Amino acid sequence: MAIFLTEASKVIVQGMTGSEGMKHTTRMLASGTTVVGGVNPRKAGTSVSFPQGEGTVDIPVFGSVAEAMEATGADVSVIFVPPAFTKSAVLEAVDAGMPLTVIITEGVPVADTAEFFTAAQAKGVRLIGPNCPGIISPGKSNVGIIPADITGPGKIGLVSKSGTLTYQMMYELRDFGFSTAIGIGGDPIIGTTHIDALAAFEADPETEAIVMIGEIGGDAEERAAEFIKANVTKPVVGYVAGFTAPEGKTMGHAGAIVSGSSGTAQAKKEALEAAGVKVGRTPSETADLMRRLMS
Repeated sequence: MAIFLTEASKVIVQGMTGSEGMKHTTRMLASGTTVVGGVNPRKAGTSVSFPQGEGTVDIPVFGSVAEAMEATGADVSVIFVPPAFTKSAVLEAVDAGMPLTVIITEGVPVADTAEFFTAAQAKGVRLIGPNCPGIISPGKSNVGIIPADITGPGKIGLVSKSGTLTYQMMYELRDFGFSTAIGIGGDPIIGTTHIDALAAFEADPETEAIVMIGEIGGDAEERAAEFIKANVTKPVVGYVAGFTAPEGKTMGHAGAIVSGSSGTAQAKKEALEAAGVKVGRTPSETADLMRRLMS
C-alpha cells in the first residue's frame, strides 16, 4: 500500500516543456511513473518524445489541465513553473478538480500560497508543497524530484519538511524500504501537513512505523505531537533539524522562524517525546531508533 500516490496514479506535468519539466519528466518515467500528458497552452496539440526503456515514448501536450484530465483521466499534477506563474498554474489545477497537485517550485510568495491553498480547501483538492521535493511510493510511482533509486518498497512511512533529509533518511533505512516518502516543504503555508500525512499513514494497513522530520520555527511539530498522542497507534520516530542553529539567526527555510523558546528544536523534541515519539539528535541517530523498532 501507499498514501496519496499509487501505481494506478496517472500524472500530468504542468511546465513539462521547460528545462526542469523535461529533466524531471524523464526521471519520473524512468522510475515507473505513469506520465500521461503535459500542459502548455502555447504548445497544445504537440507531443514530446522521452526515452523509455530501450525506446522512446511520446507524451502529448494539452492546452489546459481540464483538457488533459478529460483526455487522459489524470488524477495527479506536478508543477514545474517559475514562482511568478505558480499561482495561476495551481489555481488552474484546483479549478479543474485535480485530486492531487504537487508543487515543486520554491520562492512562491506566501500571499500566493495562501490564495491557492484556500481555493484548494474549498474544492477538496490536496496540495503538496510548494517548495518541496514531492512524493514517492517506491516501486509504484514517483512525482517530483526525489531520486527513485535510493530505496525500495517497504513498511516505513516518511514525512519530512526537508528535501535533503528526506533523501538521507530513505538511504539510511533502505534495508527496510518505504510505503511512501513525502516531502511537505518548509514554507510558512503548505498544502499537506505533518498531521495530514500521519493520519494517512495511520490508516494505511501496510505502513508499520513512521518517521517524521521537522525543523525549527513555527509550531507544526508541536501540533503534530498533540495529534500523535490522541490519534496515532503506530510507532513514530522523529528528528528536528536545527539543534545547532545559532539563536536569533535566520535559517534557510522560509518557515524556520523562531520566537523566544517557541519553535526551537529542543521545545519541539520535548513536545514529541511527551507524545511517546522517540527523537534522535541527528538523522543517523533517528534512523538507528527506527532500525531498532523494525528489528
